Formats: sequence, C-alpha cells, structure tokens
Amino acid sequence: MKSVHSLAEHSSPRPRLALVAVLLAIGLLATALPAQAITFQLTSDHVTGGAGTPPFGTVTVTQNGANVDVTVALATGYSFVKTGSADFQNFKLNATGVILGDITIDAHVPSLVAATGAFNGDGTGIFAFGINAPTAANGGAGAFTSDIVFHVANATIADLTAPNALGNIFVADILAPNGNTGPVDVTATVTTVPDSGSTFLLLGVGLFGIGLGASRPRKVA
Repeated sequence: MKSVHSLAEHSSPRPRLALVAVLLAIGLLATALPAQAITFQLTSDHVTGGAGTPPFGTVTVTQNGANVDVTVALATGYSFVKTGSADFQNFKLNATGVILGDITIDAHVPSLVAATGAFNGDGTGIFAFGINAPTAANGGAGAFTSDIVFHVANATIADLTAPNALGNIFVADILAPNGNTGPVDVTATVTTVPDSGSTFLLLGVGLFGIGLGASRPRKVA
C-alpha cells in the first residue's frame, strides 16, 4: 500500500500547472505595463488682473522608453498666446542634459518650433527652453486652443521636471476667458515624480523566475 506521502508526490500536476500559468501571466503583465505618465496642473497665476479659477490646464509627461512625451492641454475657455510677459513663448520648460535637437514637435496649426535661451517672464523665473508659434501674431490675435505635443529624446521625466530657481517647473502663456493674458505655471510643490517602472520590471522578472521554478518536475525519492 502506498503511503500518503507517495500518493501526494504522484498526484495530478494540474494545480501546480495552474499556479505556473498564473505566475507567468502576472509576470508578463508586470513587464509589459504601459509607459509611465504623470500629470501636473497649471495652477499658479501670474496673469495681470488674474486668469480666473485654477487649474488652467495640465502638463502630462510620459516616459516612453528612452524618450519623454509631453502634452500641454488648457482648460476649456483658455487659449495659448505669445506675449512679452512670457518672452513670446507659448510654453516654457527646463530640461537637464537636453539640447535643442532632442526636441521634436507634433504637427500643429499654427506651426510650432522649439527655442533655447534664458527665457524669463513676469515673475516665473528663467527657463532654458520654449515652444512657440513663429507665424502667429502676438497677443489675442494669435491665440490657439489645440494641445501642444512634443517629445524629448534621451531624457527622463526627472530631467524635465527639475524646478528653476523660483521653484517653477513649466509655464504656459495664456489668454483667459476674461480677456487677460500672461503666464500660469506648475510649481515644484504641486506633485512629485513617482518611482520609475523598474519596480514593476523587477516584479515581473521575479514572478517569471518563480513560475519557471514551479514548472520544473520534482524528483521522486
């Protein structure tokens, strides 16, 4: 008569195979998570006379492999403009270790270009890069509402979210529904950059290892 121990060793492998399948599935999910994204709100108002009630829009930065995708979207009723108070840039940012050639901008009407310099407007501090519409008129006559979307090669979210000397991260030059124009910004206290996807990658690799280990046949004593 076989012992209970012996019967357990030769029992159906289905439960163990099911466990292996679950672990491998979780591992695949953890290693194939979508690109990490974080959204900042434009809440700090430097518009002369005020821009109304924040948030005025959002800046979403997404880590996409070795690149960072950036989407700037304004709230309903607000428009991008160029004014002297923001150095005639529709949007401004800092970017550590980035050169102008790393920035590419999606097709847009009006056409947008990237610029570099020491842009400083209306109390928001100095920024190294700007996005502007060179063919658009300055002020309300050149206003537009469509999102600004651009990409920064060989960069991380942390590279693009370091605050300037005044604690500001991003600035948009806007036309508010009340007719006032000027810059609004994201400050360093709005949010923090979360841990990168490396945690999920390690989790996935670990689960793969457990799954593969569990799939190996056991030796019968």
